[in-house]
Amino acid sequence: MKFEEFKLQPGYPLQIQISSSTGQPERWPCRFVGTVAKRSLLISVPRAQGRLLRLRPGQEVLVRMVVANGVGGFATRVEVQTAEPYPLVYLKYPDEISFKGVRGATRVTVDQPVVATNSSVLSQPQVRGKLADISVTGARLEMDQVLGEIGDRVRLQTQVNVAGLKRELTIEAILRSRVERSTQERTHAMPVVYGIEFTDADEERRLLLYAYVFSQIADDYTPTP
Repeated sequence: MKFEEFKLQPGYPLQIQISSSTGQPERWPCRFVGTVAKRSLLISVPRAQGRLLRLRPGQEVLVRMVVANGVGGFATRVEVQTAEPYPLVYLKYPDEISFKGVRGATRVTVDQPVVATNSSVLSQPQVRGKLADISVTGARLEMDQVLGEIGDRVRLQTQVNVAGLKRELTIEAILRSRVERSTQERTHAMPVVYGIEFTDADEERRLLLYAYVFSQIADDYTPTP
């Protein structure tokens, strides 16, 4: 796909990935600013611990963006970074954008700690566990003890990270299935596994859920340099 086909508006959130001094990938949120006649792509300068990140001319970067129906990404290089009149990074304009369509049921592997409460029983016990994979419609929930019966309604609470911003997420769901593990697998730290379906009707919570899932998909998707 061509970059202009995405019709991004100024201020649209992007993510860039660079290599650290040790060769490890580092990912930073930034904003799309605009383009220069299909020659350069302008982005805001990412911040690291409150300070502007310094990018050098010729440095290779990967850029990702989450759009309505998928994730786009491309490899490019830094042309120049300016401080005046505004901190901006000029990137070489991409020839092609790799695009991965995302369906509602697309799942991504995560390791997200959660506290689950069974809302269908009077005692409403809380059980700690984790989300092992997730989509915008449901997830695989691994617990250290039994949470409830199939059909029970549960409430999940966790802190998610979306583009460097931490938010508390509470979401309602239903226990739809339970995976019985073998005797050997019961020695694992999380021996009880459920398949859950998200049912929360609150728009703000659903929006945060979508943002988290798509950010995880974006992190998992790396275009080839």
